[in-house]
Amino acid sequence: MTVIRVLVADDQPVVLRGFTAVLAAQPDMAVVGAAADGAQAVRLAQAERPDVAVLDVRMPGVNGIEAARAVTGLGVRALMITTFDLDAYVYDALLAGASGFLLKDVRAGDLAEAVRIVARGEALLAPTVTRRLIAEFTRRRAAPPLPSLTPRESEVLRLIARGLSNAEIAETLVVSEHTVKTHVARLLAKLGLRDRTQAVIHAYETGLVRIGEADGP
Repeated sequence: MTVIRVLVADDQPVVLRGFTAVLAAQPDMAVVGAAADGAQAVRLAQAERPDVAVLDVRMPGVNGIEAARAVTGLGVRALMITTFDLDAYVYDALLAGASGFLLKDVRAGDLAEAVRIVARGEALLAPTVTRRLIAEFTRRRAAPPLPSLTPRESEVLRLIARGLSNAEIAETLVVSEHTVKTHVARLLAKLGLRDRTQAVIHAYETGLVRIGEADGP
């Protein structure tokens, strides 16, 4: 069994202890560090090289956004935690390389599953709050035009922006999941993007997907 190495950072001691206990109790996870602020999180990430860093967005000194930028630069995947479901800082965290975010009132099982999703290299896009946040804040940003995608790649990107998994996209397009993975890999390479989260942001920024479309059927 592959063990996911996890780092947790939060400036609220109760939250830090709670998240650490939940993740340490998972049979497929090992908590390799617990940090009280962003600076400590970065130091621990440099020393321990975890697979996933669970980072509070708002921390004193080095905040979660700066910490996310630093740890993702080390090859560590970042999962952001926030108290607010429409926090402007979260959008900046996604641009900094984070793979998604959760609210602090997340249930223990959902927290653990979110870490597994991010560790697999996927983006945490399923909650409607994520799509709503991305839609809200990408309205205010400009981006260069999309490079030339094939019609099928554009279609796959639209479905990614709706929060569909590879299996769901395959079912929608009536193709194999392997074919979908190939399309996803190619469009990420063409767009120069890290993962599905950045692909969703890019889809909104370039107008390929417009506000409200991602919540459609």
